[in-house]
Amino acid sequence: MDNVTSADGTTIAYTTQGSGPALILVTIAGDDHHSLDATAAALAHHFTVVGYDRRGVGGSGAGEPWALEREVEDLAAVIQAVGGSAALAAGSGGCGLVLEAATALGDAVSAIYLYEPPFIVDDSRPPVPADWVEQVEALIAADRRSDAVELFMTQVVGVPAEYIEPMKADASWQTSMKYAHGLGHDGRILAGTQDGKPLPTDRWSVGQSAVVAVGGDSEPFFHSGAEALVAQLPRGRYEVLPGQDHSAFWTAPDVVTASVVAALRATAAS
Repeated sequence: MDNVTSADGTTIAYTTQGSGPALILVTIAGDDHHSLDATAAALAHHFTVVGYDRRGVGGSGAGEPWALEREVEDLAAVIQAVGGSAALAAGSGGCGLVLEAATALGDAVSAIYLYEPPFIVDDSRPPVPADWVEQVEALIAADRRSDAVELFMTQVVGVPAEYIEPMKADASWQTSMKYAHGLGHDGRILAGTQDGKPLPTDRWSVGQSAVVAVGGDSEPFFHSGAEALVAQLPRGRYEVLPGQDHSAFWTAPDVVTASVVAALRATAAS
């Protein structure tokens, strides 16, 4: 991996593959860039795909204390390192950071692609607990990382309790525990978007071309949230990927790649 230094001196690790226009994949805060390896490999047939580790994760420095502004500066540093302009793509919790970066960085972000931002804007699912970030961070401070991941999975993601023990037997649970300190970062970025109320209208100013995609088999609240967001984006477009669910950004690389390619080609032509 290569390294770039963010504005506060924190080292941010990133990797590139492929050729063509730059496309940066933004992970959720509880994963390193390897979580999107399959998607990155598929996209690399069309773009210079950049994967990076968010601060405090993988090969990047911790850069404490954490702040949203620092994460935006990290993305700005990576964009500069790969040529000064890039499209951004993310799924789930990473979508919040992409919206913040697109707002703050202007023309340095050429376009954005969001897959199922986890916005809860109506009663199609219960809102997340108002204090879940504080609960998770207290468990991590007490070195109860597995309990922190379990709380996140059951109370925020909505995984039925009976699925948790089988999930703990999978190797991915250990990775989730390792990076559990990042869960609250996305929680703080997404604050005010998961409480069952309309999205704030003054939070983002995204003039870039934007596609907000959802899976056809995903829960209704993802569709409601995506439609509400697109209504705020002057150049936004809502797209449904038939037969897919919330995992598609990670597990259906060919389907996601076709959608991203079409979206960014349309941007280039406009």
